[in-house]
Amino acid sequence: MPILVTGATGTVGRSLVRQLLRDGQEVRALTRSPEKAALPPEVEVVRGDFSDPASLVPALRGVDRMHLVAIDGYGPLTTGAKIIELVEQAGVRRLTHLGHNDPSAPDDDPMEADHRALHRAIEGSGLEWTHVFPGEFMANTLDWARSIKAESVVRGPFGAWTNAMVHEADIAAVLKAALVEEGHVGRTYWPTGPEPVRRVDAVRLIGQAIGREVRFIELTPEQAGQEWKDVYPPEVIEWFLQLGDHLNDADVPISPDVEKVTGRPGRTFAQWAVDHAGDFR
Repeated sequence: MPILVTGATGTVGRSLVRQLLRDGQEVRALTRSPEKAALPPEVEVVRGDFSDPASLVPALRGVDRMHLVAIDGYGPLTTGAKIIELVEQAGVRRLTHLGHNDPSAPDDDPMEADHRALHRAIEGSGLEWTHVFPGEFMANTLDWARSIKAESVVRGPFGAWTNAMVHEADIAAVLKAALVEEGHVGRTYWPTGPEPVRRVDAVRLIGQAIGREVRFIELTPEQAGQEWKDVYPPEVIEWFLQLGDHLNDADVPISPDVEKVTGRPGRTFAQWAVDHAGDFR
């Protein structure tokens, strides 16, 4: 039976597809635009759109295990409860859920409410579920690629913003384990990278990976808001600025979950920068 991967053309989804194929698994990939998917030829690519849950029904046929990515763009998946209903009706047995959860925020927080509703739907279902709530993606720094290519600079607020960013391949490895191995049902994993990294150090490490100096130009929060206003929704900008202020020179926790699940330490940001050097040259 194929494993259905939603979000298969995204940062984590592509890595998950590759890792499942290397494991000898049959993979079916869900995407809005199959003609643009550019996935390996052995992958069965099918069309579906989260905004129209009924469009997922053909993709669910004959599926025993699936991966659900529950972030749609920069917002939560608002049709998740209906999708879980259809997933159960289709006879899917096991589900991994890549989502978001800030345990310090209440259920009615605007950034949390839709996510929490989906968590409840998954946990109240009859599925063998595993939640994966990763830390900040190392791949978020790909937003810097244009200015690094053009000027060898990065402009942003909070140069001391510190986080244990996580490699997308490590998130995918945790998901793969939960899909194909036993012992992960009902678990929640919080994968992070193996070390804290400041923004200014991430910029320096990208420079080392591409063989030239890259400078960090620190913006005020107000300047950053202006830079981002045509890129992100206002509530996301506000959240970024609050988060950056909170994480400036922060003492951030390191999760053991990548090593616990995969049996090896998580990849460092220096390794991620080498892996993605071509994106910045």
